[in-house]
Parts: sequence; C-alpha cells; structure tokens
Amino acid sequence: MARGVNKVILIGNLGQDPEVRFFPSGGAICNVTVATTDSWKDRQSGEQKEATEWHRVVFSNRLAEVAGEYLKKGSKVYVEGSLRTRKWQNQQGQDQYTTEIRANEMQMLDGRGQGAGQAAGGQQGGYQANQGGGYQQAAPAAGGSPQGQPAWQQNQQGQQNQQSQAPVRQNAPVQAPVQAAHQPAVGGHQQQGGFAPAPQGGAAPQGQAPNQGFTPPSAPEMPDFDDDIPF
Repeated sequence: MARGVNKVILIGNLGQDPEVRFFPSGGAICNVTVATTDSWKDRQSGEQKEATEWHRVVFSNRLAEVAGEYLKKGSKVYVEGSLRTRKWQNQQGQDQYTTEIRANEMQMLDGRGQGAGQAAGGQQGGYQANQGGGYQQAAPAAGGSPQGQPAWQQNQQGQQNQQSQAPVRQNAPVQAPVQAAHQPAVGGHQQQGGFAPAPQGGAAPQGQAPNQGFTPPSAPEMPDFDDDIPF
C-alpha cells in the first residue's frame, strides 16, 4: 500500500497577534490565524471577485517563541506543515473536533523583525536566520582600494612597491684622468684633459729611469798585427 502525503504550504497574512503559552516543562505553544486570498474573474458579470480562507496554525517549542517574538497582525509568512485534527470538550462536556496546521517551518516574507527570518521547528526546534534579510558586504570593485586602508597610505605603499621593483643599477666606475700629480708643471701651466706635457730637458716621465748621463758602450779595440808581419 502506497504511503499518503499530508503536507500543507501556506503563504498569507496573520489575522491577529500571536498567542503564546508556556508550560512548566519548558515547552511553548503559539496559535495564529493565517489568511489566504484567492481572486478570479466572474465569467457572467466580468467582475473581479475574491475569497479569503482562514487557517489555524500552531507553532511549538522554539518555533513558537520565534513566532511570538517577531510576528504580529498583518505579517506575511510562509508556512509548511501538516494537517492535524484534535479532539476536545466544550463547557457542556460535548466533544469537539478542530483541524489545524501543525507547522514545522516558517519564514517571514515582509522583512519585519531583523534576525527573525526563516525558522525550522518540529522535533528539532532549531532556528535558522533569514537568508533573504541577511547582510553581506559587497566585494570591492576591481582596481579599488583594499578595505580598511586610507587612500594616502595605499598610494605610499604603491610608490614603495614601484621603487622596490625597479632594478638597482650600479654606477659604472668613472675612470679618473691620469694626472701627473707629483710632476711639476712646465711654466706653471698644465694642459687640459688631464695629461701632463712631456718633460723638457731630457727629464724622464714618472716611473722611468732618467736618460741623462747615459753613455753607450764603445766597440772593443782590435789588436794591431801589422808590425808582426815580416815583409
């Protein structure tokens, strides 16, 4: 035998403020009435007509606390649950039957009550924040400034980064012109360009032996044999 399906989905507005009751055991019950309105066009008269249905919804435990804290008359909600019929007796002792919706999930649709949003109840009694009403910071635009840093500080950092990335070029050694610092200038004047004029008077440049007083060796004298030849 196939299993049946008992599931109810409602989207409507509360007709009155929630009624919450707490029990000594720590549980809670919240009763609300949700109005759903259907509209259609009458074929005979052409008029737009509406019909409103009132649904009794019951929240329990943590879901009841959330509904009692954030919902009020006129709030628009999304409700998921199942139909339940309970039996009770009136003042005359007669049995009465009431069919209501036992909600296991509720979500606020009009954004009232920050932090309320979607709540998951049932046996778990959990609570989940509203996905639609949550706050999420926008991502910075491409090429924008990083968050939390002033613009002047970022510009300074950018300049430092550019300086650190620039290749370090070593200065090429400058060849100083050769100057005869220890040589006396001729006539008290030294030519431009850093080169000393050639010394006069046979003076040798610095680092060479002087040529003055140098005598080349003479050829050896050959003996005279004419006197020894008999003729």
